[in-house]
Amino acid sequence: MYKKFIGCIREYKVPTLLTIFFITLEAVIESVIPFITSKLIDKIDPKLNVSVEMKAVLIYGLALVLLALLSLACGGIAGFTCAKASAGFSKNLRHDIFHKVQDYSFENIDHFSSSSLVTRLTTDVNNVQMAYMMIIRIAVRAPLLLIFSVIMAFVTGGKLALTFVVIIPFLVCGLLLVARFAMPAFRRVFKKYDRLNESIEENVRAMRVVKGFSREEYEKKKFFVAADDIRKDFTKAERIVAMNGPLMQICIYANMVVILLIGSKLIVGGSLEVSVISAMLTYGFQILMQLMMLSMIYVMLTMSGESMKRIAEVLNETPSLVNPENPLMSVKDGSIDFNNVGFKYSKHARNYSLENVDLHIRSGMTVGVLGGTGSGKSSLVQLIPRLYDVTDGSVEVGGEDVRRYDLDTLRGAVAMVLQKNLLFSGTIKENLRWGNENATDEEIVEACRLAQADEFINTFSDGYDTYVEQGGTNVSGGQKQRLCIARALLKKPKILILDDSTSAVDTKTDAAIRAGFQTYLPDTTKIIIAQRVASVEHSDLIIVMDNGQIVGVGTHDELLANCDIYKEVYEQQTNGGAEE
Repeated sequence: MYKKFIGCIREYKVPTLLTIFFITLEAVIESVIPFITSKLIDKIDPKLNVSVEMKAVLIYGLALVLLALLSLACGGIAGFTCAKASAGFSKNLRHDIFHKVQDYSFENIDHFSSSSLVTRLTTDVNNVQMAYMMIIRIAVRAPLLLIFSVIMAFVTGGKLALTFVVIIPFLVCGLLLVARFAMPAFRRVFKKYDRLNESIEENVRAMRVVKGFSREEYEKKKFFVAADDIRKDFTKAERIVAMNGPLMQICIYANMVVILLIGSKLIVGGSLEVSVISAMLTYGFQILMQLMMLSMIYVMLTMSGESMKRIAEVLNETPSLVNPENPLMSVKDGSIDFNNVGFKYSKHARNYSLENVDLHIRSGMTVGVLGGTGSGKSSLVQLIPRLYDVTDGSVEVGGEDVRRYDLDTLRGAVAMVLQKNLLFSGTIKENLRWGNENATDEEIVEACRLAQADEFINTFSDGYDTYVEQGGTNVSGGQKQRLCIARALLKKPKILILDDSTSAVDTKTDAAIRAGFQTYLPDTTKIIIAQRVASVEHSDLIIVMDNGQIVGVGTHDELLANCDIYKEVYEQQTNGGAEE
């Protein structure tokens, strides 16, 4: 796991190493300063030769000033390089996570909720960034300064430094206990962050539904419960961590009392100088402070350890769909063959979403797919661009198994307009160029005219430069569908799949869109999934699905004569109202 995170340092190795170097230098200087201070105090003695000793005082004073300035410079440079290294590390980590997610298949994405992925890209990365910053700065400074201070304490105070042998283990045990009891609460928080983000995401996406059903108060309560749950865990954890302060104060002052008590007796006995007491008090404060910093690092690393595990889950997830060796780089035509296909979304699922599907579609045909909700229509077409792999059998496009194609090549030959149409923030023109980034303005206008979108676009004051809000919230459902169809037309694919993508437009517009397909894409295989018989009755071939199986295949007239389900749907939609 750690190799993946170390690999994210990349071009920020130099700032990282510079941070460690300057922090080490700062720690050495900080440990020397109390020793020089004690020597300075020794020279301040009225019994000594004033002129001689003043020179020594000036020398030691100047040395202290230079050391302090050097320490300040080292700390400042380390702070700059540390910020650059940690921010760069987190940038690379986000880059790697995002690129990994882009390689996921739908099956991989199903393993993580979208809110969980957002939390991992934001909160978890921030925690790891903070931990990295502490590792290359505080985690280097604290133990070095601790070691140097202990050494200098024994050099300066001799046996008096043995007071630290008692106080340090006591403080270490106390800090470890604090961290141990605080960690479970911190760990629980991360999963609750996922639920909080999920609540926000659902509420924002479904704002119209929430307001339509007047459920604002319910959503507020749900959010409050999630937020309050996080508050309780953080309060509990912070309350425990807050014990660090009193524990540290007790140890610091207890150490000072012991040093002053023993040191005073030694001074009175003439075996110890006053300057040594000053140095020992400073070293004692440094030692205990560094122990407290180490406890903070321990808490932060434990928190970030949980975040690292969550990020590693994303980075270690193996994409279920990968390019084969020596993949095919071109698709001959739009012919489609389902050869005894069986499919289920999970390997552990008991029931198949599709069973015994045997279907053959010639290139250039217009194919309608009809069936009730949950009959397997969307599952069927998602196998064509290999958004999922079949469980049994095979799917062929252009006479070749889809698993033999380069994924980009295959998906470049297939255009899908899904049930949930999505537009991105940007202008209408920018959204349409998702279909073809090199499309000319004339091609864009033509595609929109065929998709029956040109008329309403021209009613906007900025026309094709009209800004579309995130998710297309400032256009209607029907307008969004027509823009998505135009985007697919610009791709000029070998296979065009419309997954119930004209449900929000009237029948006249629907018919006009279908007529445009015949003139604009005569050689493209067109698959139209619909709930309305009128949307598919003129197709070259109509497929009727029920419970994951094909129960009827033929033209409109053939299915009326041979397929009871198709006949029943047709009669309900054409004259059912009159009969009632």
